[in-house]
This record gives sequence, C-alpha cells and structure tokens, in this order.
Amino acid sequence: MNDDNKDVNKKETFDFIRTVIEDDLKTNKHDGRVHTRFPPEPNGCLHIGHAKAFGLDFGIAEEYNGKCNLRFDDTNPTKEDVEYVDSIKADIQWLGFSWDDREFYASDYFDKLYDYAVQLIKLGKAYVCDLTSDEIRSYRGTLTEPGKESPYRTRSIEENLELFQKMKNGDFEDGAKTLRAKIDMTSPNLNMRDPVIFRIIHTSHHRTGDKWCIYPMYDYTHCLSDSIEEITHSLCSLEFEDHRPLYDWFLDELNVYHPQQIEFARLNITYTILSKRKLLRLVEENHVAGWDDPRMPTLSAMKRRGYTPEAINDFVNRIGIGKRNSIVDIEFLEHCLREDLNKRAPRVMGVLKPLKVIITNYPEDKEEELDAINNPEDPEGGTHKVPFSRELYIEQGDFMEDAPKKFYRLTQGREVRFRYAYFITCVDVIKDDDGNIIELHCTYDPETRGGNAPDGRKSKATLHWVSVKHAEKAEVRLYKHLFTKPNPEEVEEGKDFISNLNPDSLETLNDCYIEPSINKFVPGDIVQFERLGYFCIDSVDSNSDKLVFNRTVTLRDEWARIQKKNKKS
Repeated sequence: MNDDNKDVNKKETFDFIRTVIEDDLKTNKHDGRVHTRFPPEPNGCLHIGHAKAFGLDFGIAEEYNGKCNLRFDDTNPTKEDVEYVDSIKADIQWLGFSWDDREFYASDYFDKLYDYAVQLIKLGKAYVCDLTSDEIRSYRGTLTEPGKESPYRTRSIEENLELFQKMKNGDFEDGAKTLRAKIDMTSPNLNMRDPVIFRIIHTSHHRTGDKWCIYPMYDYTHCLSDSIEEITHSLCSLEFEDHRPLYDWFLDELNVYHPQQIEFARLNITYTILSKRKLLRLVEENHVAGWDDPRMPTLSAMKRRGYTPEAINDFVNRIGIGKRNSIVDIEFLEHCLREDLNKRAPRVMGVLKPLKVIITNYPEDKEEELDAINNPEDPEGGTHKVPFSRELYIEQGDFMEDAPKKFYRLTQGREVRFRYAYFITCVDVIKDDDGNIIELHCTYDPETRGGNAPDGRKSKATLHWVSVKHAEKAEVRLYKHLFTKPNPEEVEEGKDFISNLNPDSLETLNDCYIEPSINKFVPGDIVQFERLGYFCIDSVDSNSDKLVFNRTVTLRDEWARIQKKNKKS
C-alpha cells in the first residue's frame, strides 16, 4: 500500500478477525504465516463494498508482514471480460494497494481442478448427473423439506469417469450433464445437497481460449484455489457462512492443505445498491450512463465524481469490521469525503445559475486583479488572482426583489459584500417583457477594496461572483441520491428496486461560469466552488473545447450536524 494511505488504515482496536490471526501467530499455526487473497469475479466493476473487502485482505497482510494475492475467479466465460480485469486492477491500485507479483487466475488451475474432480469420482464422492438445471432445483428440496436423490446418483465410478471424460472432450451439449458432489440430500444446509461441481459451457474463455468446454463452479474453485496458493486466512463476506461446511468438505475429502475461512459483515449504505448483479442491470437497462456514471457506487464512478482514495479508505477504516449485517448512513461517507476535501481542495468562484450585475459607477474600461485565498485550511496554500470588472455574474438565488426579513443577501437598496472585492448596493432591477429579472444595476464603494470597509461597517452577507468578460463557460452536473428510499429494496408488491430510482438524481446546468483560474486545473482535479460545494472536472467529457464539472458533494454536512446535536442532548 502507498505510504500516503498507511495511516488511514491503522487499526486502533482489534476486531474479531485480527484476534483470530493473533491467536494463530501465538500458536505458530500456518508456521507463523499470514497470507490472504482477494478473489474478484471479472464480470463487472468493483464498488465501495469491495473496497471494504479488499482493504481488509490487503490491510491484514500488510499489518502482519504477510502477503495478499489478487486472484480472478474467471470460471464463467459467458459473463467475463478482460476489460473488467483491467478495471479491477486499476481500482485496487487507485486505493493504494499492491499485489506485487502475485496476480493469479482460477483458470491457472483448471487442469488441477479437473484432476481433483477425477479424484472425487474415484473416491465415490462425485457423479455425473443428467438432470436439467430446473430438475436439480426441484430435487433440491426446501429449508423445511429434504431433497430427493438424483436417479443418476448410483452410477458406478467407472461410468462416471467415462462420462466426465466425454464432458471434457465436448461430446455433450450445454446443460446436458453436470458433475455433482455426492454429499447428503437431507442435509439441513442446502449447499450440502449434492452441489454442482462442473457444468458444460461451449464458450471460448478470455485466457484459455477453446481448451475447455467444462468449467468449475465457484464453491468448488474457491476453496481449492485457496489451498493451491496456501492461503492462511480466507476472508469472506457473511453470505458465505453457510457455504463454509462445503468449503471444508472439499478440502477434507481431498486431504489437501486447508485454509481457514472467516466471514465478516458486508457493507450496506443507505440510498445505495451494492449488488453487482443489480448494478449490471442498471447499466444494461440504461438507467445510468455506464459503470462509471457518477451516481453509481462503483469505484470508477466515485473516482470520476471526485471521491479521493484517502476518503474512501478513511470511511472503510472507521466503520470497522463486524459479524452482523448493518447499514451505514450515506451521510457518514459524505462526511469523510468533506473532511478530506476541506483540507486539500483549492477554492475558486463559480456561478451555476447566473444573473448579470452591472456596476454603474465602475469605469467601463477598468479591470482589476484581486487576491483570493487558495485554501483557508492550508497555511501554506497562498493566493491567486481573480479579475474584477464592471459586469459580473452572481447566483440568481442571491437576489430577491421582495425579500423576507431574514433574507440577508442582495435586494434593492441593500448593501452586501462581494467576496475579495467591494461592498455593492443594488439600485435598480431590469426585467424583460414577461417580468423576468434579467439584470441588476448596482453601485460599489471604491473605498472597500478587498471587501473591508475603512469605517468598520459590516455586511450580513458575502456573495461570490465571476467577471463576465473573463469567465469560463462550463457544464455542471448536480447529483442526488440514485434512489428515493434509504433501503431501495423496500418496494410495493409486484415491483422491484428499479421502482425506487430517483428521477431527479441528475440535473445538468449548461450555462455556468467559472473564474479563469480554473484553466490551470486538469480533468480529475477537485475544487471547491465557494459557498456551493466540491466539484470535480469530469475525466470523460471534459476537453479543450468543453469544460464539464461533476458535483462531488455539497458543503452541508448532515452527519456532522446530527453528531453535534446528539452531543448537546
């Protein structure tokens, strides 16, 4: 892991996984080794839930001077793509982790996995079954009813060996036969009811080509890959707890090296779906613009939106590791992000919904350069120059013609402070034929340059602005939660999570104006638009002819507000 991120991932207290590892080290189990692995399937992009998983895998290895393998579970060629392999590697590296030279693939072990299957057949622990997938499901039984044995379960070892060889040779069509483990169709654990080990798929594999037409199943592949790589602690999310007896069964029956599987609670976040299958559906049905759509919880999308690896690692570290599933408020994730960006993001002024202001007593041919602070949180951050002229843009929301009592921003006859500039007073409101306000005429006090009045008078409002003549035009995309409910899975009968999509999750503003200092930044850079929030220059759609910003997060910190309120109570 990069040195910059190490401090973020240090654990102040032990969790139950580290307790197990500490005990193993004391007893010299695994000869004092700590060797973990992260085994993603290359059938989609990683999301923030995976960041919790691989952060634990790589973090544990680093803490105990051990090793962590990156192993792609590429056992289903119909859903996998080398594009996902590259994306997964990029995401892991972006968060600061490294697997050194330990990049492996389940497909590396296909020959050995086949040999292990033959060994199970010879032990009388596996058989070739002719039931269809639907029939296998119906024979499986339920949680309250035992399963029913396949009529092909009693095939002889010799027949099973011959049929399995023919499966390998491509003599049967897809789905015609499977190889199943022979365990117990009455087991209370449904995973132990003769699970499928190999299935027939006549599809070219992105690494092995057309060498194979049978491919191993995940449960079978996972434990044996762990064994082959001599993993010590196989860390899995909680849904694999019921699969652990099967994990142990394969290793025990084959009498091979036996890692220890340990389960932890997966990450759940409000207003968010963290199921790769469901995220794929959002992409395929065009509910979003792709895996990297900034509304998505994928790491590529979060990076594009402006999340930093430091903020994500901090969030994952602070939520900790538990044994029970729970849900984390998305406000806490955003709080971690604001804490990080507040320290690092340069400040600039930008106007999203512009209203023109003409300072009538300011000379038409005059221009000034005013000093603006780069980042008040950074004592060494310095300043930059901002041009000021007679015509400016301010936010439409910063002016009201008939202002209520507690509206302290600009209204006719009131003086306000323009950030870094002057005290400004509105003297006239210009409207079009339909009565819409299109322009404000104001005056300025030239004695208040820099926003300070020599006589000590104050303003209750400080407004940001941009010089019309010098402004850079931009497109700004404002994002809200992708779903309308904290738990998107809560739906009416007959509907699914798609019904909870937020139709207002994206607002695009095409006529925004940014101060010219923005030109020194590049796609991927993150800035704070003063008073408006944090924004990232889009890394996909921005170019020399078009400036596009994604709003990363607003300035309003609900999590901090709630925590402050709780302390007071």
